Amino acid sequence: MKDGFIKLKLGSHVIVHGFDENNKEIIENVITDEYSEKLVAINRIKSIGEKFVLTDYVDGRWIYWEYEGSFQSLEENLKRCVE
Repeated sequence: MKDGFIKLKLGSHVIVHGFDENNKEIIENVITDEYSEKLVAINRIKSIGEKFVLTDYVDGRWIYWEYEGSFQSLEENLKRCVE
């Protein structure tokens, strides 16, 4: 995927810190009252769903970010960024 950044309005998120001895995810829920603009490196985006963007993070962690807007508008914005 092309290097660069995409501007997103992100809010509440779930950080996956890894797995315990029973292979259960160790998660941290972070609740926010509003969305804030962030520049996200495109090569960190792993998946986009109807409600969340999955990105990688430091030390093998993953973050599911809730984003503002529609799936379609995010898809179109991402396509423009990688063209």
